[in-house]
Amino acid sequence: MYIVVVGGGTVGYYLTKELLAAGHEVVMIEKDPARARNIADELGSIVVPNDGCEGRYQEEAGMGRADLVAAVTGDDEDNLVACQVAKMRFNVPRAIARVNNPKHEALFRQLAIDDTVSPTRAILAVIEHDIPIHDLLHLAELEGGEVQIVEAQLDADSPVVGQEVHELELPEGSLIAVLIRDERAIAVRADTRLLNGDKLLVITSPEREVELRSLLIGE
Repeated sequence: MYIVVVGGGTVGYYLTKELLAAGHEVVMIEKDPARARNIADELGSIVVPNDGCEGRYQEEAGMGRADLVAAVTGDDEDNLVACQVAKMRFNVPRAIARVNNPKHEALFRQLAIDDTVSPTRAILAVIEHDIPIHDLLHLAELEGGEVQIVEAQLDADSPVVGQEVHELELPEGSLIAVLIRDERAIAVRADTRLLNGDKLLVITSPEREVELRSLLIGE
């Protein structure tokens, strides 16, 4: 696979090393001349020392025959622009962008970036697993982030404890997929009554998360 990595910071450097070790053909674009020289000294003449947001330097990097572009600079705007140029000018089949601010992920998806990677969100997910908070825990994203699976831990103060599933006014497009009780997954039926300590795995959308949290967890 021919891959162009935009950004030669710590993430880009180690990503490029791992891709080369896996046998891929990789070219990096890094706009800091000194950083570009240092990487070229170690990894060889695979570095284009210029701005990865500009089409002429993407062309120099062989973007026209790239299978994938990964924009992993520390600047969200640069990553977005680099991916957009690669897809719109060079028709690169797949673009992956690092997103430092999780609030930008929806915008990236709307602008046809195929995949986003948010270090902030990844670290937050680890913290959520380690800290027993009664809130929605993000487990996975589907369909490019348009759909997500979240876990809701019910306690004695949860508004829905004691209700049957058919009584819940779930947000539009939301669905309880699995109920975990006493460490066992049980089938969810219309007459299933929710109890203190239940865990619900719910399929929903980012736009409905606040509404879902209010329903299951309360304010």
